[in-house]
Amino acid sequence: MKLGIISDTHGLLRESVLLKLSECDYILHAGDIDRPAVLEKLESLAPVYVVEGNNDWEFSGRLPIRIDVTLEGLRICMAHRRMDLPADLSPFGLAVCGHSHRFELSRLGNTVILNPGSCGRSRFGRALTMATAEVTGGVPTVTRIDIDEL
Repeated sequence: MKLGIISDTHGLLRESVLLKLSECDYILHAGDIDRPAVLEKLESLAPVYVVEGNNDWEFSGRLPIRIDVTLEGLRICMAHRRMDLPADLSPFGLAVCGHSHRFELSRLGNTVILNPGSCGRSRFGRALTMATAEVTGGVPTVTRIDIDEL
């Protein structure tokens, strides 16, 4: 199983991002979608799991703040802000958050913690990034993808 993991699109889906996501079985979006059309486009590619970000006014209260989902043996927790993830991440194989627009990948025990960065509009002078994760036997192997498209 292959996951496409994005955050902070802020109303913009680049062609290179869509191409990478079209290769995925599921898409995780860690919030700040901004426009319903972005979510509709993602849903045309693969099943989407999404949480509400602090800039998702058009979705106001219609998206969860945090999700807990199991996909092919991998238990995933996702929230837009890191502070909205549970304090105890040990039940999860993957914890995803966004908000900072900065790619971060770490491990805490058996939990992979990932912020895929932003693949929408460039902000704060940070690189545009996203991630994919190949999942085998309930274990994710994460790959950072740098977006060169302007």
